[in-house]
Amino acid sequence: MNQYVRDENKSVPVSSKLRALFELQNVVSEIDKFKTLRGELPLEVQDLEDEITGLKTRVSNFEDDIKDLETAIFNKKNAIKESEGLIVKYTDQQNNVRNNREFDSLSKEIEFQKLEMELSEKRIREFTAELSIKKEGVTTSGTLLKERLDDLDRKQRELEEITAETQIEEERLKSKAEKIEGNIEVRLVTAFKRIRKNARNGLAVVTVQRDACGGCFNKIPPQRQMDIASRKKVIVCEYCGRILVDKDILDSIETVVE
Repeated sequence: MNQYVRDENKSVPVSSKLRALFELQNVVSEIDKFKTLRGELPLEVQDLEDEITGLKTRVSNFEDDIKDLETAIFNKKNAIKESEGLIVKYTDQQNNVRNNREFDSLSKEIEFQKLEMELSEKRIREFTAELSIKKEGVTTSGTLLKERLDDLDRKQRELEEITAETQIEEERLKSKAEKIEGNIEVRLVTAFKRIRKNARNGLAVVTVQRDACGGCFNKIPPQRQMDIASRKKVIVCEYCGRILVDKDILDSIETVVE
């Protein structure tokens, strides 16, 4: 980033822009404190909501699988009954055959139906074992779902309590920030937000403290400090890219929390 941000709006003194940017920084820093107060609660609530959605889907899938397995078991039991009926039928027919070929043919049909019954019984055992696993999955997931729902309810109440306590002040500060932004050219506001987004502590505008940048604490040459104090240019730190203002600028704006 260039060490100097070109000033395109000549109608407003750079000193006024710097004061506005610093005041904006103070306001959004106060808003950040509310976010810090809420801590990780919003993310925790979102994570719980996502996990609950996943658990509900898992339970629903288990329940669908259970219905399919129960239907499959029912069909196999019916198939066994049909095979039993056919065996009785073919056995009766064997008593009335006229030759060995018909008898052997019926014997093969009876043997086939017995094999079908054995296969159906095997499938029933397999489906029953799988059904037990699915039902256990429903129980386990259901228990976990209840716990997560309780956790979500508790976290949401905590978040609502914190938000209720700070909402009025936070809204006031947001309104003030929007008003200040309206008095700053769009280009500078965009730069401010970009710098702020990349800064770990959310500071886009910092003062010179003990001959160093108030953001990254790298030393600033005396001549550069004089340029900053003159407030004739928007100057950024050559190390971290934050906008630099002199510490006396505090005396020229009203305190944010007043």
